[in-house]
Amino acid sequence: QVQLVESGGGLVPAGGSLRLSCAASGRAFSSYAMGWFRQAPGKEREFVAAMRLRGGATSYADSVKGRFTISRDNAKNTVYLQMNSLKPEDTAIYYCAATPLLSVFVGDYNYWGQGTQVTVSS
Repeated sequence: QVQLVESGGGLVPAGGSLRLSCAASGRAFSSYAMGWFRQAPGKEREFVAAMRLRGGATSYADSVKGRFTISRDNAKNTVYLQMNSLKPEDTAIYYCAATPLLSVFVGDYNYWGQGTQVTVSS
């Protein structure tokens, strides 16, 4: 079992930055891949970024490449999402999730956090 808690959301102007954190607890955290997803009102949950905790392989959605960076601190059991050059269309609830294998698909993730709201004003 893995428990995930996100933090770091908030309200920022367009062009601003935020760093989201996802603190994990539970068994064998370092054996999982971690992902960030987001869901805007009236839309489906979509993939943002993911990282394999062993080896560090990453994957990003095209819409965030060059602006967002996923990283981890295994000693702290924490995964981060650094978000720069934010746009109003980045407004959503952001969720972190854990999966045994690196994936971009919602259905492949076994564990989810409660989400943190990110609002980008124009």
